[in-house]
Amino acid sequence: MSAYNNPLPPRAEMVRAMLGSDSAYEGVFFTAVKTTGIFCRPTCGARKPKPENVEFFAQANEAMAAGYRPCLRCKPLDLAASAPEWVRGLLAAVSASPDVRWSDAELMQRGIDPLRLRRWFKQNFGMTFHAWLRSRRLGIALGRIVVGETLDDTAFDSGYESLSGFRDAFKKTFQITPGKASETSLLLYRHLTTPLGPMIAMAEERGLVLLEFLDRPALTAELDELRLRYGYSIAPGEHRHIEQIDLQLKQYFDGKLRNFSVPLHMPGSSFDRLIWGALLTIDYGTTSTYGAIARRIGKPGASQAVGNANGHNRLSIVVPCHRVLASNGALAGYGGGQPRKEFLLRLEKAALQMTQQQALPLA
Repeated sequence: MSAYNNPLPPRAEMVRAMLGSDSAYEGVFFTAVKTTGIFCRPTCGARKPKPENVEFFAQANEAMAAGYRPCLRCKPLDLAASAPEWVRGLLAAVSASPDVRWSDAELMQRGIDPLRLRRWFKQNFGMTFHAWLRSRRLGIALGRIVVGETLDDTAFDSGYESLSGFRDAFKKTFQITPGKASETSLLLYRHLTTPLGPMIAMAEERGLVLLEFLDRPALTAELDELRLRYGYSIAPGEHRHIEQIDLQLKQYFDGKLRNFSVPLHMPGSSFDRLIWGALLTIDYGTTSTYGAIARRIGKPGASQAVGNANGHNRLSIVVPCHRVLASNGALAGYGGGQPRKEFLLRLEKAALQMTQQQALPLA
């Protein structure tokens, strides 16, 4: 099971949220109506179904895999996992004042239920709000130490009352002591919202290093490899490459972007990098096969090795492993799940068809 497993809230709670069109549950669950075969966002303005006719899904692609169609009124595939307004406001406040600790009392003064916030962060970020806040604060501290700030200044500026407390928290988060911080590379991450569920983006100065769906089974192993093999320390934070991919993903899902321009940094074996480079040559809206890629790189008998390297790709969508099919045309494996692979291929095909129709001369 993935470390980012997304359990649903209790059914009674989801029923109340659905009936009350509670915007706090946007992205937490989707409502599927058995009698109509349609699934909706919790805030859909259509007439509310009877609770006995409803089932709930954590992600839009799960509802699609169960045979439901997206509602044309609330458009659940349009920013399906977007954060509700009360979360966006809190995240903006954290960015403006990164050293504030945000006690439960302060959250309630802002009108935020700490338990609801905890559930939303566990659902979308894989950790509680306070754990995310501590990790983010320590990531900022790591960056300060790397550029030469003193340990004393960094610890107290980060809100720690003792050096020992700071050292313990730092070592627990990064598996190194603060004194060895200059020997590590900092990889910053942020969770992104997409129509196919939450993703995690990681970047450093050379480029985007990872972009994965949070429920990808191999994600934990990928993070361990980045830490242990490539020497990264990982912490929440903002980075210009993450901002860039966030914008470009929105354009991609809107059918308005075909080629990503965000810089990429892809640590891996020479063979893996060769295959990832070949994936980048597969045009938008088209597909290839493992055998075709093997022939393209001059190794016609290496289809299985190509498949393995395809599975090692850490940059979903951007390095388009979803465009690779089995030799018989079957969708084959995909780290993000077959429903997502099918969705991405449909999205690209539909966008191409739309472009071709617009280019046809008028009769």
